[in-house]
Amino acid sequence: MGRVRAVTGTQRTALDQGWEFAVAPAGSAVDRSRDFSWRAVGAPTTAAATLRALGSWSFDTPRDFDAEDFWWRLRLDEAVAGTGPAVLGFDGLATLADVWLDGKHLLRSENMFLAHALPVVLDGQHELLIRCAALAPELAVKRPRPRWRVPMVAHAQLRWFRTSLLGRTPGWSPPCPAVGPWRPVWLERREHAIGEIVVDAGLDGTDGVVDIVADLGDGVETADLVVERGDRRATAALTLQDGRWRGRARIAEPALWWPHTHGEPARYAVAVQARTAGRPLAIDLGHCGFRRIAIDRDGGDFAVRVNGVDVFCRGACWTPLDVVSLAATREDQAAAVAQAVAAGMNMLRIGGTMTYEDDALLDALDAQGVLLWQDLMFANMDYPEDDSFVAAAAAEVEQQLARLRGRPALALVCGNSEVEQQAAMSGAGREHWSPSLFHDVLAAHVRAAGIEYIPSSAHGGAFPHAADSGATSYYGVGAYLRPFDDARRCGLRFASECLAFANIPHESGLPGGPGLRVHHAAWKARSPRDLGAGWDFDDVRDHYVAALYGVDPAALRASDHERYLALGRAASGEAMARAFAEWRRAASPTRGALVFFLRDLWPGAGWGVVDANGRPKPCWYALRRALAPCALAITDEGVNGLYVHIANDRAEGFAATLEIDLHRLGDQRVGHAGTRVDVPARGACTIAAAELFEGFLDLSFAYRFGPPLATIVHARLLAGDAPVADAFWFPVGLPGAREADVGLAVASRPGDDGTRLLEVGARRFAQSIAIDAPGFVADDEGFHLAPGQTRQVRLRPVPGTPAPAKGTLSALNAEATARFDLR
Repeated sequence: MGRVRAVTGTQRTALDQGWEFAVAPAGSAVDRSRDFSWRAVGAPTTAAATLRALGSWSFDTPRDFDAEDFWWRLRLDEAVAGTGPAVLGFDGLATLADVWLDGKHLLRSENMFLAHALPVVLDGQHELLIRCAALAPELAVKRPRPRWRVPMVAHAQLRWFRTSLLGRTPGWSPPCPAVGPWRPVWLERREHAIGEIVVDAGLDGTDGVVDIVADLGDGVETADLVVERGDRRATAALTLQDGRWRGRARIAEPALWWPHTHGEPARYAVAVQARTAGRPLAIDLGHCGFRRIAIDRDGGDFAVRVNGVDVFCRGACWTPLDVVSLAATREDQAAAVAQAVAAGMNMLRIGGTMTYEDDALLDALDAQGVLLWQDLMFANMDYPEDDSFVAAAAAEVEQQLARLRGRPALALVCGNSEVEQQAAMSGAGREHWSPSLFHDVLAAHVRAAGIEYIPSSAHGGAFPHAADSGATSYYGVGAYLRPFDDARRCGLRFASECLAFANIPHESGLPGGPGLRVHHAAWKARSPRDLGAGWDFDDVRDHYVAALYGVDPAALRASDHERYLALGRAASGEAMARAFAEWRRAASPTRGALVFFLRDLWPGAGWGVVDANGRPKPCWYALRRALAPCALAITDEGVNGLYVHIANDRAEGFAATLEIDLHRLGDQRVGHAGTRVDVPARGACTIAAAELFEGFLDLSFAYRFGPPLATIVHARLLAGDAPVADAFWFPVGLPGAREADVGLAVASRPGDDGTRLLEVGARRFAQSIAIDAPGFVADDEGFHLAPGQTRQVRLRPVPGTPAPAKGTLSALNAEATARFDLR
């Protein structure tokens, strides 16, 4: 039924209690199930999550989940089952699944992404059995060889099976592939059966329109579509045509849905009010939003346009909040999206190596104004194009489109993750780079739903992953160890994924807790890597530590491990911020970039900018400053000097003051200038710093006619007296050494709701402020402080975590620290 939330007279019971679980050898049969060693487990979930709950498995306990059969059993009593007709629902079974009711075979499913609703007749006492069979024997069956290699997956034959690659990609995902009922199992009784309902929302001129095509079942006498928000309400009488109820509701000049960086994500409630046999029938269809989304691809561009406005899309690639169960509460999903919003992100991508997320995440994206790039769950491999596989793929996509269409957050659907790129990089001929499955078959389904479509996440240009045309995976700055200026020189248009580093979390985000060293086996086992490569992403991070701070990371790791970690935590954020400074310039051709990943899949120094426990890493804060709706950045333009860039996504422009201070030797101010600037609405502007000063100043230290005038350039944007944003540049490079004391000072006082407010300052320049406050998470850290500058930081308590009496403030360039109260 797609987006149907509730129907009058429908009672759904979640079958989430009283289950039993058993493990059996591959090939086990239902007639032997009573001989298994059954264990009570409560709710059904994946085999890995079940065994984790039973204390029988952890990330550090290797197990081949594809080599065994796993069984779930539920005995239904009359209190739950009742009697008479019902619908038994399975929202997701991974992957080769069979279902029996009282020994009668009800279902065979070979696609973990398909949901099933089965009509049954119940009489009070029943036994429900689910078997998820071992995948390994099927992977061993000889089938045609693929046309290109995929080194990231554990088994090339996975291309024949509709299952997630999570857990089956050694090198970056935990060893816990999804096996079992990974989505809810439920029982529903329906007084009135309805069928498919399709809702689309859009704009017709300045009017908002909602179109509906609905199978409302038998006996419906009248039906109205109702769309409302606050005191705005529109209704439309539906008419019965060819067995379907159809109609259009219209609202004049509605509040538009915008990404949160550009405006308010206004939503309208949608429902059908009908009558059947003289009784009311209410159908809740959730919410819609009115917006126009288009993608401009002219001349190799890839610009997402919302309501006629080009939106610089920035964000990250989503990962499941719990990679073991693939489940999360509605509250946790909303909190994770809010965390992305707090970082200035306005787009998230669900990649083809993941899973389709549930409606709770889609609701959160709609409500909080975050655009969705939705991959279909295909990645890297040479997928079959025989009739049965294509038909199964089309059924999967149609089911997902029924959930996605009409959602305001949905920007586009992408056929796959990196299939074209993998074919090209593996040496396959050009005729294989564009499989018909994605360029023709699935494309037709998506476009028929009126949704923007791209066949692969890297697509366009002389080769699929060319940066200067279409969308691409950009790892020039990152895995390919290119200098920072590659972010500009490559002419990037849109990065569907980029900037992957092994981002070091705070100690609480490491496996085993504090004290783990980077060369320890537990650390290295979770360092992301490309299979077959002689390096991992710790090496990538270390490369940029050396480039930024002029140190030898390997030597530093051996002699001063804590200093090594501190530089590593700062380096990846600095690299990301520099790339986004290039991409958000007014003259940049870049239309968007999505960091790989938003959140780690498991504790460790993973690709996520948030750790596996949900705590922001230091690089998250650097991104927050770089991605803010109004952001300031400085770039070195060589002999042209330093340029200051202002990006403003807000619907209003404003008058501001730009001030630039020049400092030398940590506390000597050797220059100051300011100017009034008119910051444009939803635009960007660039100012040559030299224009603010009388005479010629070699601010970029390009001419080198003597010692540098300044070693620190600090730019501030002020609206009245209120700071909007600031930025730093270092003409001779970031400081790599520490001073004895930079005069750090911090005052702590209680805030609201258990928070604490810190007033942080420094006498001399303080680099990359770190806040160690166990039991709290800071709203900001990693920022620099100019000499004499102060900044307020709020600490928010972590529920259930005791806090010590004191916290510590430190700076990357200072040996001395400052202490503050936490109570």
